[in-house]
Amino acid sequence: MSPDGANEIAKRARGTPRIAGRLLRRVRDFALVGGQQTVDRAAADHALRELEVDAAGLDAMDRRYLTMIAENYGGGPVGIETIAAGLSEPRDAIEEIIEPFLIQKGFIQRTPRGRLLTSHAFRTSAWRNPRATRRNSACSMVKMPRMDRSGRRS
Repeated sequence: MSPDGANEIAKRARGTPRIAGRLLRRVRDFALVGGQQTVDRAAADHALRELEVDAAGLDAMDRRYLTMIAENYGGGPVGIETIAAGLSEPRDAIEEIIEPFLIQKGFIQRTPRGRLLTSHAFRTSAWRNPRATRRNSACSMVKMPRMDRSGRRS
């Protein structure tokens, strides 16, 4: 394992040793199957993309959570029970596993009215922030194109 490969894994591990260990094992498995002797940054990046862990450390479940709030509820606020039902996940799992990292990174806020996507979440994604365009009604009529996971229009 090269230092830059280890650094790439560490950046995406959310600062959690358990996640870092899991990602390290999976990246090592990808390298072994690919016949690589060492894991450098490029190999780690390739494996992590295959595992659907992006550069910000978001995984598929994080993206499902954020996408549901953005597309189905216009960025929120939306209650935790509604989110749990929409994701088919227990409320406790959402509150203890998914949300802490998203709050720490500034993607969501917990408010008395429910969960709310922040402007940071909209800036770092392809979603349109409905709260930012309410002031200008002409802009709110524009429909944003749907994007797939790679950022291409679908």
